[in-house]
Amino acid sequence: MGSRKPSANAKRISAFKAGLGSSDDLFIREERRQGALDACREEARRERACERKKRYASRADAEEAARLCAEHGRRGLRCYKCSYCGGWHLTSKALRG
Repeated sequence: MGSRKPSANAKRISAFKAGLGSSDDLFIREERRQGALDACREEARRERACERKKRYASRADAEEAARLCAEHGRRGLRCYKCSYCGGWHLTSKALRG
């Protein structure tokens, strides 16, 4: 706990207010925070949508993999071109209409 003297308390309050900066600084800091959060979210999307999945070099390779999976009981797979890496991945989700 700090000093109880009014002058010491006034110094702490002054230092706290100086650390806040102007309202312009507040908006700049918030924009930076939002930018960092957006970058973190985009990285998580990329991880889920691309980096955790097997990548095929061509559509033919991906379709062959889906066919082999179907032979072993895993039906309903289709391939799609990845917007992140440009390669091909497999999914079980239906094609959006």
